[in-house]
Amino acid sequence: MKSLSEIETTAKRASKAAGFSWGESEEIGKCIRQLEMFGLPGITHLNSYFRDKEKNNYESLSLINQSNSSSNPYCPIILGIGFLDQLKIVENYEKIYFSSIAYPIIFLSFLSRSSEIIGKKINVKFDEKEIFLNLNVNIYSNFLNLEFPKNSKDIEINFIENKDNFNEDEWKSLYKLSENTFVEETDSLKKDAAGAGLTDND
Repeated sequence: MKSLSEIETTAKRASKAAGFSWGESEEIGKCIRQLEMFGLPGITHLNSYFRDKEKNNYESLSLINQSNSSSNPYCPIILGIGFLDQLKIVENYEKIYFSSIAYPIIFLSFLSRSSEIIGKKINVKFDEKEIFLNLNVNIYSNFLNLEFPKNSKDIEINFIENKDNFNEDEWKSLYKLSENTFVEETDSLKKDAAGAGLTDND
């Protein structure tokens, strides 16, 4: 079994050989490592992408807006790197829409890393499929046992605002129970506290 370090290094070098800069290749390597760590077919899709990109006119997108449309599928790598670079701007959008993205699983890895950077969960919908990205810790999906498509249409990205999964009454109830572990401060505890009994000789 190949190590994650070996996967990242090989993906990075292969990306450089495929025409990407070293900086871009480093980002690709990180993303493929992450996909394989999550048990997703990163290597398979990267190989297929390299074979297809020479004969397909994948669109590059330099500036990401709330709604992005093109007659050709967007390149998942250029789009993913751009998404990371513009993260401080795009995270302010409630929703982001893309008309079509080639090899969306590769783009998902960039989104998962984005989730960790901004500290927000991200929900992605495409082709009636739904994926939940949780701070780059895990990826939930309703179709992980199905094959990822080479091209997806109508992609919608939603940033999920952080909030508690419990109400205030539930929190107060649990906190009240936790108070039973609090130790009441006594004169004895004060005397034994850190720094107590030290003599100042200055």
